Amino acid sequence: MRIFPKLSAPLCLLFVFLFLKTAFSSSIHASSFSTTHLCSHEEALSLLQFKTSFSINYTVPFPYYPDYCVDWFYTKPNYSKIESWKEGIDCCSWDGVSCDNVTGHVIALNLSCSFLYGTFPSNSTLFSLRNLQSLNLALNDFRLSKIPSEISQFTRLKHLDISDSGFSGQVPAEIAHLRKLVSLDLSSDYCNLILETTTFKNLVHNLSEVRELVLSGVNMTSVNPRLFMNLSSSLTTLDLIESGLRGNFPNSIFHFPNLKNFYLSGNRNLTIDLPSSNWSSPLQQLYLDDMDCERQLRESIGDLKSLKSLGLGCNLEGSIPASIGNLSQLTDLSLFSNNFNGQIPPSLANLTQLTYLDLSNNQFSGPILASICNLRQLTSLYLHSNNLSQQIPSSLANLTQLTFLDFSGNQFSGSIPTSLANLTQLTSLYLANNQFSGPILASICNLRQLTSLHLYSNNLSEQIPSSLANLTQLTSLDLSYNQFSGPIPASIGNLRQLTSLELYSNNLSKQIPSSLANLTQLTYLSLSNNQFSGPIPASIGNLRQLTRLYLYSNNLSGQIPSSLANLTQLTTLHLSYNLLNGTLPPWIFTLPLLEYLYLNHNQFQGQINQFWQNPLTHLDLSNNKLQGSIPNSIANLVNLSYLNLSSNHFSDFVVPDMFSALQNLEILDLSHNNLTGKIPNCLPKSLSVLNLQANCFDGNIAFGFPEGCGLRNLNLHGNQMDGLLPRSLVTCRMLEVLDVGNNNISDTFPHWLESLPHLQVLVLRSNKFHGSVQSTKESPSFPKLRVLDLSSNYFVGALPVRYIENFNAMMDPHKDGGSPEYMMVSTRTNSYQYSVVVTWKGFDYELQKILTIFSSIHLSNNKFEGEIPDVIGKLSSLKGLNLSHNNLTGHIPPSLGNLTNLEWLDLSSNELAGKIPDELVSLTQLSVLNLSNNHLVGRIPQGNQFNTFGNGSYEGNIGLCGIPLSKSCDGIGTPPSFFQEKDELWRFGWRVVVLGYGCGVVFGLLMGYLVFGTGKPKWFVSLFDGRPSQSGRKMRKARRLVQRRS
Repeated sequence: MRIFPKLSAPLCLLFVFLFLKTAFSSSIHASSFSTTHLCSHEEALSLLQFKTSFSINYTVPFPYYPDYCVDWFYTKPNYSKIESWKEGIDCCSWDGVSCDNVTGHVIALNLSCSFLYGTFPSNSTLFSLRNLQSLNLALNDFRLSKIPSEISQFTRLKHLDISDSGFSGQVPAEIAHLRKLVSLDLSSDYCNLILETTTFKNLVHNLSEVRELVLSGVNMTSVNPRLFMNLSSSLTTLDLIESGLRGNFPNSIFHFPNLKNFYLSGNRNLTIDLPSSNWSSPLQQLYLDDMDCERQLRESIGDLKSLKSLGLGCNLEGSIPASIGNLSQLTDLSLFSNNFNGQIPPSLANLTQLTYLDLSNNQFSGPILASICNLRQLTSLYLHSNNLSQQIPSSLANLTQLTFLDFSGNQFSGSIPTSLANLTQLTSLYLANNQFSGPILASICNLRQLTSLHLYSNNLSEQIPSSLANLTQLTSLDLSYNQFSGPIPASIGNLRQLTSLELYSNNLSKQIPSSLANLTQLTYLSLSNNQFSGPIPASIGNLRQLTRLYLYSNNLSGQIPSSLANLTQLTTLHLSYNLLNGTLPPWIFTLPLLEYLYLNHNQFQGQINQFWQNPLTHLDLSNNKLQGSIPNSIANLVNLSYLNLSSNHFSDFVVPDMFSALQNLEILDLSHNNLTGKIPNCLPKSLSVLNLQANCFDGNIAFGFPEGCGLRNLNLHGNQMDGLLPRSLVTCRMLEVLDVGNNNISDTFPHWLESLPHLQVLVLRSNKFHGSVQSTKESPSFPKLRVLDLSSNYFVGALPVRYIENFNAMMDPHKDGGSPEYMMVSTRTNSYQYSVVVTWKGFDYELQKILTIFSSIHLSNNKFEGEIPDVIGKLSSLKGLNLSHNNLTGHIPPSLGNLTNLEWLDLSSNELAGKIPDELVSLTQLSVLNLSNNHLVGRIPQGNQFNTFGNGSYEGNIGLCGIPLSKSCDGIGTPPSFFQEKDELWRFGWRVVVLGYGCGVVFGLLMGYLVFGTGKPKWFVSLFDGRPSQSGRKMRKARRLVQRRS
């Protein structure tokens, strides 16, 4: 958390002051009497033996400690105090040792930041120093040692600091024996220490003189917060950051008469109520971040006149009270991550001593008030992630001391103001995720102290200015997600301090400039999702510090330059979605640190000869033109968790044990190749996705699924598999997608799958499944199923009503809440979007992505019989329903009108009778309707989508009439009206009817004369006398063929 290091600074300074004062005083007296009062031989020997217990390790596993020690404890870099401990020299003169000026006894030992490394022995000779009053072992590494219970022997100890020293386990009960302690620091960033309730009770009871208690990072989950009220009234500092406290912390803590520093941040299961009135307190520092406070910040906050630092990120809401302007001593104010709304209060302008202001992650709206720009001492201003809008005021130029400015994640608009050019001390400028437009102004390029410039996710346009080259101190530049066009200016190669350059998702074009080779400090380069063309510059091979290179989604062509083999620090290489060609260079599989390699969607060809052992965890070569066999040496990639070789021309037999060595493999996609043979039966147990779709695998699905099988997606669609569906699939309790469509599997319906709690997609289409599809259980079945395709099999009997009644996921499209997402598997290291083949307008399409709101039922081309159950009308999220080419009878249920999300409905080629329900007109999303080849009668409903369907939707139903058919409905009754007609139109309509009737009488007399007077004209009567037309005969013949197939 950003605030924690800041919190500890004042406390650390206090400890340093106390130590220096003690050390300075002791050293003066020691030097005055050094001739008569030397360190005792026994104590010197004890210290030397203590020294030999540890090694000195300057590469401690806490990488920030060396700098921290130099900054706050003023130690020399890579220097351990015990290096000065030598036999024959008075130990009172050793670094970190202080002696009594009268007796010569060692009374203080400060070995903080001494890089001590090793296990702390319980019988350490340190415990023989019985006169010790101050012991500081902070910031060393004692390798998770226990705190020895022998620590209780330091009965005169007043100051104990073993913070961040690598101790672990329970704090010994004996620590409560240190009754003279004035300050105790057990804090740690790694939460390795545990303080039990009994020990803490005794500690609180015995430490009657304690003034500073620092327990941040100590696990105190079992401690009741009320116990803290028993602490000494002399307490000045209480630090409980991230200590795992739960429940309600009594707010009477705020009435401790001497409490100046109170830190409670990071206890997410803890609440505290702030005093509502009379909050007089000597508090100087108060931090309650990342926990819960009462909802409103009350006016009483203004009573804390001594406050210098305030952090309240505890789910407060409403507005900031105006009384906060009374805190005239404040230098640091952090109110981030609350729900404050409205405008930023103008009373903040009274806090003229502020150097640090953080109002980020709230809901402030409106403009930045000009009064805030009068806080002329500010060095850091965070307003990111709010709803602030309009333009940045020009008065921001008053804040000339600013070094850090973050306005990201708001709704600021207009151009980036030129007034920012006055902030010449700025080192970090973040304006990302706003609505700034226009070019980057040249004035910004004069902020020569900038080290970070982030302008991503705006509407900035035109070309990237060459004057950016003036920002020679830049280490991070991010202009991604804008509308910059044209080439990258060659002058950007002058930013030789850059370690990160991100220009992805713009409209940049032409070739990648070779001047980027000058950026030799780069570790991260992303130019993806632009329009760069031409070859990858060979000069990029000079960027030998690169760890991540992203060039995907461009128009880059040619071969991968061999110079990239020099990038031996690469962990990620992403070149997908380009026009790269040629063969894959062998060296690409030998880069020693490469973990992520994405070359998919290019035009690579040829064979892969060898996979060398390396750290690769993700390999995607899909959608290329690679051919030949998959080499057996793929077993060398033992760290692989993601392997996608789909949509190539790989062929030949897959060696059965080829993948068995890849025990970390989670995603395996070999789909859309020409692979043959049997499916390997030794697949890794770690698999979540196995996609072998569209190959030529044959034989039984031989592999058994072990207990605890973690498969979530099994896709064998479009192979030549036969035999039975393996019953062991039921052990795959996490299975979400099962697609074995378009094979030759001969089996009954797999009722045993109905208990799988997460199954969302079940596709058995175009196989030889047979028998009925009726549930054998009373309990809910397939509760999460969204896609069911049983089409083109030999199923018989009634439609599976009991299953349909339990399709809960199809009943409410908004049941899961939130916005629609794609069906996918997400593991700790991988994600993979599901796909499925659906039939749309008679054609098969592979949906590469499936929305979670998508659901369909496809039961066509079987031998189902009986009526369509009304319960289908409850599946309100259905997008598609296909029951065609069965033997269904009865009426179309009106309940289908409830399927308001339905986009296609196919009930054709059944034995359905009766009228088309008027309720179907309410299906306003319907784009495909096929009711042909049934026995439907009556008038075709009109309105909404029904006005768009042609004859093909209804043909083969000789009893239907009305639009769009040519057969009228005279005498059948008035069609349902869906629009109120005006009286004028009604009267006009009857005039037309009368006129038409008169013309009809004349026409009828004429036809009577022709028919009875001259004989039947065959060309005319054949249209109406009931003989089947040629087109009618073809239609009936087609129907008989379909019925014979069924």
